[in-house]
Amino acid sequence: MNNTTIFVGMDVHKESFTLCEYQIETEKASHFRHMPADYKEVLRYLEFLRTIYGRDTIFVCGYEAGCLGYTLYHQLTNHNVNCVILAPTTMLEKRSGKRIKTDKRDAELIAKCLAQHNYSPVHIPTATDEETKEYLRMRDDHKLALKRIKQQILSFCLRHNYRYEGKSHWTVGHVKWLKNLNPEALYKEILDEYLLTYTTLSDKIERIDKRIEELAAKDEYRESVKKLCCFIGVRTHTALSVLVEVGDFKRFPSAEKFAGYLGLVPGENSSGDSTTRLGITKAGNRHVRVLLTEATQGYTRGAVGYKPKALKARQKGNTPQVIAYADKANERLKRKFFKMVLGKSKKHNVAKTAIARELACFMWGMMTDNIA
Repeated sequence: MNNTTIFVGMDVHKESFTLCEYQIETEKASHFRHMPADYKEVLRYLEFLRTIYGRDTIFVCGYEAGCLGYTLYHQLTNHNVNCVILAPTTMLEKRSGKRIKTDKRDAELIAKCLAQHNYSPVHIPTATDEETKEYLRMRDDHKLALKRIKQQILSFCLRHNYRYEGKSHWTVGHVKWLKNLNPEALYKEILDEYLLTYTTLSDKIERIDKRIEELAAKDEYRESVKKLCCFIGVRTHTALSVLVEVGDFKRFPSAEKFAGYLGLVPGENSSGDSTTRLGITKAGNRHVRVLLTEATQGYTRGAVGYKPKALKARQKGNTPQVIAYADKANERLKRKFFKMVLGKSKKHNVAKTAIARELACFMWGMMTDNIA
């Protein structure tokens, strides 16, 4: 048997694919081919390579995570093709410094990373996780649209000198005030359209949040969601999002590796005896990183050790060990935030990022039963 291993790099786009093959022995990419965006064309390309290297040739195909999601991966694996999705931020091979970027060069880079194992693969979710993740991200899109329409309404009022005298916006009193405004001429119709969009989006998000509670109550998510909700700032939406985005927490050997996967660890630039710490790497899953950073807002207020009623209600039903672990984490993180801001004069965003990293580590411990 030949048992030749060929690494196939695929630079994939909406309308076209560019493929090439790479061998470790020759350290060269060859047989470049540009084709329509169809997995059947990829299968034909592999058949072509078999006529050159033999029927028993082993292929490892890969492409960068992007607009195609997992579709191409599932199509190829269903035809017994070994396929990998590469996380772009983990590919160690540097791109050309000459700023020459072509599909052929990108395909060669991907093939080379595959051959040299200079990458981390993207986790492939289960069908249920993928469906739930899409639903949660759809909710986030509507939430973003609601935020935008709120800004547009406030800007409209400011342009026409309608000033609310209350303490804060978007309370019941503020919305009632907006509805009672009576601008002249066409301005009334404009404001009514804005408020109609606001009401529609608000009602839709409320309905979607109820559906998310139902999804979180499924057998595969219920216990894990209950555990994660023991942390301050983590409610059903955040907990479920983390679960479906991360998948199996046990694939990370340590909490530090998990924090690194989320891009919450600091970068470093070292040369000789000189070591320079940089900002966080921002590698890996951006969606989870943003959710955890938002969750840290809960650690910026309230007395250390104080447990509000809402948190007690979320912790109810968990084991004493889980609650004790979460309480220890909550107290530690709140103390750390105040120490960094008040004691070391760190900026709020710097402190929040540090808290988000430790919160991620505590979540890893909770999900892997390392709660001793």
